[in-house]
Amino acid sequence: MSSFRCSAVSSALLLLITTITAQTTTPAPTATTAAAPSITAVSECHPHGTIQYCMFGTTEYQVIGPTKTEEMEAQYTGCHSHGTETYCFKKDGEEVQLLVETEEGEEEHEHTETEESGERSCHFHAGVEHCVGGSEEATCERSDREYNVPLRIGLLFVILVTSAIGVFTPILATSFTRMSQKSIVFVILKQFGTGVVISTAFIHLFTHAGLMFANECLGELKYEGTTAAVFMAGLFLSFLVDYIGARFILWRQSKKDPISDTEERSASTDKSKAPSVTPNNTDAVGNHAPHIHRTAHVHGTADEKLGVIVLEAGIIFHSLLIGLTLVVAGDSFFLTLFAVIVFHQMFEGIALGTCIAGLPSASASLLRKLLMAGAFALITPLGMAIGIGVLDQFNGNSPRTIVAIGTLDALSAGILAWVGIVEMLARDWMHGLLLDAGMVRTGVAMGALVSGMVVMSVLGKWA
Repeated sequence: MSSFRCSAVSSALLLLITTITAQTTTPAPTATTAAAPSITAVSECHPHGTIQYCMFGTTEYQVIGPTKTEEMEAQYTGCHSHGTETYCFKKDGEEVQLLVETEEGEEEHEHTETEESGERSCHFHAGVEHCVGGSEEATCERSDREYNVPLRIGLLFVILVTSAIGVFTPILATSFTRMSQKSIVFVILKQFGTGVVISTAFIHLFTHAGLMFANECLGELKYEGTTAAVFMAGLFLSFLVDYIGARFILWRQSKKDPISDTEERSASTDKSKAPSVTPNNTDAVGNHAPHIHRTAHVHGTADEKLGVIVLEAGIIFHSLLIGLTLVVAGDSFFLTLFAVIVFHQMFEGIALGTCIAGLPSASASLLRKLLMAGAFALITPLGMAIGIGVLDQFNGNSPRTIVAIGTLDALSAGILAWVGIVEMLARDWMHGLLLDAGMVRTGVAMGALVSGMVVMSVLGKWA
């Protein structure tokens, strides 16, 4: 009996100690843990770029772990907590973390940081507005914004003057000074311009086209290579124009000078009769001198002019879009973008101006060169004027607008890539005077080329 009483007392004391210990060691629930939602599973998972988000009820949560499309699953189950962190299971039993942020008992998820006032946070991709976060749901509808229209009108003339300085300076310098196309200053300007054109094609236009076609408001593209396909189309069209133009020029030359064409065919026919061929009438692969003269004549006159026209066409498409997207950018980003565009247009003007100035007077008079330069100087202000006119209707997140801007950007990228690499880079370095230039001239030209690429690539961070 006494042993039973001792056992009962011992059990009661043990129970009392356990209760007291549990009360003292169990922490009081904090605001964060108390507000944590009871998530058992998430579904309707979808990617935003390379990041996956899933739904629990009407709330969207980020899934940390899967970053590639093939690793993402449509749902995750068995959600549980490890401390303050939430994890769910994949089909294979592997855990993925669910990013759950709580504040004052309410779940809140944001793709980007919002402003302190709680309003939506808006940023711009290639000048096109994109708003996320805040208390409002992110939509693809047009957002009403306040634009400083007088400031935009005033800066339109600044862009006009800057573009004109860049494009007219090489033309006027070669026309009214002793600076020739062989001078070191002209070589520096031309190679700097070549670097600018190549960088504009890839860093600015191709990248911006990719951003346009990746816009969430456009939806998921069925063909992921859309940007590259349109770029390739622009490159092929440029090649086609150059090739057909060159063939047409050769055809016209044969009609104008049938005697020379007959002599060339005769020289080709008599090839077997010649016992030997001297270096003076052959090229590196054994072709006869008349063919060299004929091809060189094409590349030295009308074909050069055609290449410059193709270059200007690509730049004009690009500059028109620049003017439009500059004006419709929100005030928070407008002045930063404007400062970048000023330098962009000046450097691009130098690139085009040196190419126009390099045209021989036989194919382009001074007046024609000035008209070509004037078209470039006016096109960006024209785009700005169009943008000012449509400020109250423009919706940068409209699928039609996204497709139009993305297509023109990718086409322009293809055009400038062809002209920059084939017509400018390869012609000067592989078939022009820089092929056998001295070490000093070659080094200076290479430095200018790389500088043009670097400068425009750095500007690509903002524009």
